Amino acid sequence: MAGTVRECLELQLLEVEMLFAMFPGKGEINVDEDAVPRLQRYLRGAGGALPPQLAYSIAVEVGEAKVKVELQVQLPHMYPQVAPQLFARSDALHRQQQLQLNTGLASHFSSSDSGELCIYEAVQWVKDNCLPYLEKSKISSESVSEEVLVKETLHRMWIYSHHIYRPELRKKIFDCAKKLSLTGFCLTGKPGVICVEGHREDCEEFWRDIRYPNWKHISCKHVENIETDGSIDSLRLFNAFEDLQFQAHGDYGLRNDYHMDLGHFLKFLKQHQSEHIFQILFGVEGKLSDK
Repeated sequence: MAGTVRECLELQLLEVEMLFAMFPGKGEINVDEDAVPRLQRYLRGAGGALPPQLAYSIAVEVGEAKVKVELQVQLPHMYPQVAPQLFARSDALHRQQQLQLNTGLASHFSSSDSGELCIYEAVQWVKDNCLPYLEKSKISSESVSEEVLVKETLHRMWIYSHHIYRPELRKKIFDCAKKLSLTGFCLTGKPGVICVEGHREDCEEFWRDIRYPNWKHISCKHVENIETDGSIDSLRLFNAFEDLQFQAHGDYGLRNDYHMDLGHFLKFLKQHQSEHIFQILFGVEGKLSDK
């Protein structure tokens, strides 16, 4: 099996190097700066654990207007023997058109033969098939009556992890939240807690991105949906995505014993009208001292 994984990773590296040659412009391919070197070191036999799944995005220009559509790519270690995870998004698409586009994209590649490199084919599929959805989105925008009130829904996810320590993981969390315009916080330490709030599709994309490839001790404990006739910004509990760190309860000297002082965290939740979440996350009712 190890040899098969290695062969797949070699093909992934070959494909991404080919894509860099085909899309040489600045910003056309966006990939974490450590991802490809880490994969190269592993394939050179430098030792160490299996590298994280390779993930990157490709900026695709569609139609004469050159509308930008971003194709997000996540490659399982066994790709191309198993299908890649693909997701297309664009600011020019309404959410319904974006959902339909990705349904078509998934349907197309679910019938493709495994074992073949297919990311360039996915880029071409987006170019060839995205324009009708963009036109529908434009028509939909122009035909909305001024009298019709479009309801918006704020989606808020409360995520619990056994611990959050690694700098590269924290960077991924903050980069992803910023990219998707999500507000909330990340509580570093043991336990680790993440809250994100924004549009549902963006929150779900954040959840999908951070928990892959192999984050085992993480779960979404609670979800809130709040509907409004106006902007969801008025419903947000947080003004930005905060880096939340409290002094540890005790100084153990060992990273894995670095427990957060949950009393400070409870106070923080109360300040943001979320005291009820404490029991959902930890299974006990939070009580603040009167002192």
